[in-house]
Amino acid sequence: MSTIRVLIVEDDPIIGEDIHDMLTNVDYSVVAVAYSKAEAIDYINDEQPDLVLLDINLDGNYEGFEVAAHINKTRRVPFLYLTSYSGKEILERAKPTMPMGYIVKPFNEKELYSNIEVALYNFSKFVLPVSLKIEMINSKINTPLTQREFEILEGLYEGKTNRQLAESQFVSVNTVKTHIKNIYEKMNTHTRSETIALVHTLLH
Repeated sequence: MSTIRVLIVEDDPIIGEDIHDMLTNVDYSVVAVAYSKAEAIDYINDEQPDLVLLDINLDGNYEGFEVAAHINKTRRVPFLYLTSYSGKEILERAKPTMPMGYIVKPFNEKELYSNIEVALYNFSKFVLPVSLKIEMINSKINTPLTQREFEILEGLYEGKTNRQLAESQFVSVNTVKTHIKNIYEKMNTHTRSETIALVHTLLH
């Protein structure tokens, strides 16, 4: 799967479906909608999403913070909080968990998309080495990437969608998908987040 794979964690089924519809209108793939902390953790472990949209208030408790703690301990995945709370106390609890964004409900599609794009870009700069060189990558893998594949890999790091990659490379979306498939094969990975995590490991 070469699209950006998103897990929605939201205990209100109606809101969860609304977000699902917003994301599938554009170049994102929803792996699941989790309605509880336990479901969220299971999906994070099993599905390895590229991004998590995380409701803070699950089942009347602030269990979103516990899901965030699990993400920070086990996986390098960006997440954004979705919440009805904008008070100082909740913000102070949220900040140490290092979210890539904080979206206050209600929000519209434009707000959601722009927050996701900024989150993915900031995460790439927060996690990745400042200087990503094709020679460094190719010296660590058995089958070297081509220059075009490396440029696509850089775009994946910046959180670009397939459509954005196609526009920046002046090629079709299908061509981008082919390049991503080749990258996965050469790096023995299966998802964007897995590929990002591997490169981070290789360069440290």
